[in-house]
Amino acid sequence: MAPVQRQLIIGGEFREAAAGRSTTDTDPRTGEVFATVAAASISDVTDAVDAAAASFEEWSRTGALRRREILLRAADLLAQRTEQAVELMAGEVGGTRPWAMFNVELAADILREAAAATTGPRGEVLTSSDPDEWSFALRQPAGVVAAFAPWNAPLILGTRSFAVALAMGNTVVLKPSEQAPLTAGLWLAEILREAGLPDGVLNVITNDSADGAEIGNALIADRRVRRVNFTGSTEVGRSIGIEAARHLKPAVLELGGKNSVLVLDDADPDYAVDAVAFGAFMNAGQICMSADRVLVPEAMRAEFTERLGKKVAELPFGDPRDPNTVIGPVIDEAAARRIASLVDDALARGAVAHCGGQAPEGAMYRPTVLSEVTPEHRIYSEEIFGPVTTVLGYESVEEAIGVVNDTPYGLTGGVITADTRKGWEIARRVETGIFHINDQSIGDQPQAPFGGVKDSGFGHFGGRSGVEAFTDTRWVTFRERQARYPF
Repeated sequence: MAPVQRQLIIGGEFREAAAGRSTTDTDPRTGEVFATVAAASISDVTDAVDAAAASFEEWSRTGALRRREILLRAADLLAQRTEQAVELMAGEVGGTRPWAMFNVELAADILREAAAATTGPRGEVLTSSDPDEWSFALRQPAGVVAAFAPWNAPLILGTRSFAVALAMGNTVVLKPSEQAPLTAGLWLAEILREAGLPDGVLNVITNDSADGAEIGNALIADRRVRRVNFTGSTEVGRSIGIEAARHLKPAVLELGGKNSVLVLDDADPDYAVDAVAFGAFMNAGQICMSADRVLVPEAMRAEFTERLGKKVAELPFGDPRDPNTVIGPVIDEAAARRIASLVDDALARGAVAHCGGQAPEGAMYRPTVLSEVTPEHRIYSEEIFGPVTTVLGYESVEEAIGVVNDTPYGLTGGVITADTRKGWEIARRVETGIFHINDQSIGDQPQAPFGGVKDSGFGHFGGRSGVEAFTDTRWVTFRERQARYPF
């Protein structure tokens, strides 16, 4: 099949990059070119912000119910194109069919929740110190939003990057990941355009990976950009946050995680194994919420690890286009080599593999369960972001909570227990922005405040928090009678 060809979307037009450059997007499993997209330069960034800024006044004054109508129509169009999404995600990011279908379902729900949020901003009538003056606190759209979307959950996180911003009346310039320019950006924008979104309200710029920092910094630096949101690695997110702060622009950053699932001694062992297998290996472990560490009572550790290794070894592994595949490739060969280096380091220093652990084949890395991992091993503290998890034993719940918190990250986690009271006590003590009682670490709902603490970022997407993130509070007064001045 010939590679897909795509251009930039600026002001409602499909345009080649100003310099005439393009870049390729490869299929993780085959290494073949999947798509060729325009490679933007700084002048294209300026043009995209021009278009967004020019569209802002009209879009911000568009009635909430009209904005709701467009977003609801986009949700329906996205759901109708599930099979196209499955094909796109398999070829562009190696996504399996179940993962792609989940992406469609949740992305559509994000659009529906954003549609509901169009009437969400709430103002206040304030008490004034002057009886002849009325005083108000109003929430209004911020302006142009710079949105950065990652590759790992391209439909979910691409949609999340702009949905609530648009619902609030902002306009957006979206820069999707170089590894998912179609699924995380261009394809979604085409759906919104078909749903009736006016020209210039959502603009998409794609770029060569070598130009990523330059393009991103130029977008953030434009004085007309008033909000920044980024989902991705902590390393890149830190640089995005610094750049946004340098230009005094609020940013929402959802970054990496070193997430733990704590299994208590009263847990149903079958449920615990199933929950951990899902939490660690869904999308080949390439989810910011994936369970890197599983903490199990020392007395249960050997049996639990054996059962988990057996289950994981039997998970269908291979071609993401096969509808039965559960674990496909990681995003590219470099990622597979990085994951293998973490595992090899641990194995060389005494860790034990209960399944997997072999050398990668291209971007294919077999799912791996390790035990006997210690703090001296790199995999103990580094984010894995691949199909590997580690099982750690503990003697007391107090010790286990210490391990959960022993990381600079603070995104999510879970505890598997039959005792809700114990679960609540643990939830109050762990240092994460998200925590699940009697469940694993992965969970996302569009109405919930999604975000982490510590090195996992700051700010929240979703719910009332999302409304507040993409609006400004203004104080406005008016007088019934003329004021008196001292001179």
